[in-house]
Amino acid sequence: MCSACDDSSTAFEPAWSGSGIRCDNSSENKTMHEDLKQRMIEAGRILEAAGQGDWTRGHVSIRVPDQPDRFYMKPSKFGLEEITLDNIITVDLDGEKVDGEFGRHNEVYIHSEVLRARPDLNAVVHTHAPYATAFSALGKPLQPVGHPGSIFAEGLPVFSETTELITTAERGKAVAACLGEHGAMLLQNHGIVTAAASIEQAIYLALSLENACMMQLWVEAAGGAKALGKPEDIKAKRKHMFRDEMFKATFAYLVRRLKRG
Repeated sequence: MCSACDDSSTAFEPAWSGSGIRCDNSSENKTMHEDLKQRMIEAGRILEAAGQGDWTRGHVSIRVPDQPDRFYMKPSKFGLEEITLDNIITVDLDGEKVDGEFGRHNEVYIHSEVLRARPDLNAVVHTHAPYATAFSALGKPLQPVGHPGSIFAEGLPVFSETTELITTAERGKAVAACLGEHGAMLLQNHGIVTAAASIEQAIYLALSLENACMMQLWVEAAGGAKALGKPEDIKAKRKHMFRDEMFKATFAYLVRRLKRG
């Protein structure tokens, strides 16, 4: 089962053509791929620093730009902060590893089936974000308590078909169907999935969703929200918060913060 808002208009523009980028200069092509992997490394460290690591669980993927039926992915048995250029693996849309030394995650099908269903998306994040997981157990809709919650005011799907791991293509397809045209979802009693045209946007959504759930849990503990603001205010906040400029600026700031230690 999947519960979602009827308004599923939240869509994402592709960061590159669905047919892929064909680069004649092999040196430039190699640099492009290494740059993408470096952002994936930074994404993993950002998630870990934000408390979404859960040891070696959780994963990040980025579609290979000149091979849209393949994606780079964090390997299994490594923490999010341990992703390196040498251990990133390449996986196809059937969930099979096609390159790399290390193993793939059992929940690879979250990534393969979302990327298969949504050619406009290029990055997928799945973590066991603690506040979001706890919030999903309440069975309540996410409210725009603060700025992060306003981002999801147009609908947040909840995948409730199972609380088990997504270890088959069939379950992966069900997750992708529940996500629909949205960019974020809750997996009930399990975690979150975010998906976007860029890794910067996927990370922004993952952190924002966790913060929104945290805020609502605080409010629920105090008796529940009594005021949420005017609908037009919530819409205006979402417009301000949900911009490509915001995704990139936030990601860049978080990378700088990591470097400062």
